[in-house]
Amino acid sequence: MAYEGILLGMGNPLLDISAVVDEEFLKKYDIKLNNAILAEEKHLPMYEEMAVNPNVEYIAGGATQNSIKVAQWMLQIPGATGYIGCIGKDKFGEEMKKNSKAAGVNVHYLEDESTPTGTCAVCVVGGERSLIANLSAANCYKSGHLQKPENWALVEKAKYFYIAGFFLTVSPDSIQLVAEHAAAKNKVFAMNLSAPFICEFFKDAQEKALPYVDFVFGNETEARTFSKVHGWETDDVAEIALKISQWPKASGTYKRITVITQGADPVVVAEDGKVKQFPVIVLPKEKLVDTNGAGDAFVGGFLSQLIQEKPIDVCVKAGCYASNVIIQRSGCTYPEKPEFN
Repeated sequence: MAYEGILLGMGNPLLDISAVVDEEFLKKYDIKLNNAILAEEKHLPMYEEMAVNPNVEYIAGGATQNSIKVAQWMLQIPGATGYIGCIGKDKFGEEMKKNSKAAGVNVHYLEDESTPTGTCAVCVVGGERSLIANLSAANCYKSGHLQKPENWALVEKAKYFYIAGFFLTVSPDSIQLVAEHAAAKNKVFAMNLSAPFICEFFKDAQEKALPYVDFVFGNETEARTFSKVHGWETDDVAEIALKISQWPKASGTYKRITVITQGADPVVVAEDGKVKQFPVIVLPKEKLVDTNGAGDAFVGGFLSQLIQEKPIDVCVKAGCYASNVIIQRSGCTYPEKPEFN
């Protein structure tokens, strides 16, 4: 089977700027530990300040990009994956390109002349961290870029697509173009619920995409929010997963499969009117470094086996393996080679 360009992701690229800082730094920028927020005006100077920190690390991040990089790492086949999103024409954008290429992902970024690359400051104090995200250029993606022949060629080539729900806030028309292409060409289209606020405030865009989605990923909080928004009056994750899997489909080629993670609790998979549960790998508390990117890594591991046409239980196992590796490291990073078999 030819793997070149088989999996394509589209989303919001954010460059994680990770550095160990001190209490003074947190006080200066009014940051609370173990928090995740969107940047306000007062936070903006901190990105430059962190960039000159001697221990600074740059990691190409953003939900979809994390998943694609993990899938690429699991596959160990250069160029098997591609990724599209918007960055700025600046040093952080250059850093992002370098990082993604080193990971073996074929990136086709739209480069915005006037908006800086989206960043996420990861401030670390005593092993605990705080995340401050500044979407910037990631918010500026336009479907015109997707439709350019050199970029649409990636869509034509791919057999599997993955887009996190976060992209619904940026370019729903790009999602629709890919979704309709996938349905017309009998390809596999996967999306993630991504966050409770997506299910609540971007319900219409989500519902428009859903008939095209063959694999729906999410966690238990997102699933319960989805249920509430749709008036299903159930908190039972298995029941919600089943209902999502039975949502009407635009293409009859594939049945829809819903995959819901629940932290340390079993992964719920709904297909064909049945629900299965798969245990996750239990990690002793002292080995946990950072849960940032755990859900993204699960999807990446899962997709790495799906595109090899492995059965669902193997896909879930790979997802659990990948997220287990990621949470023992800083950020969404991984060792040189996976040890999954």
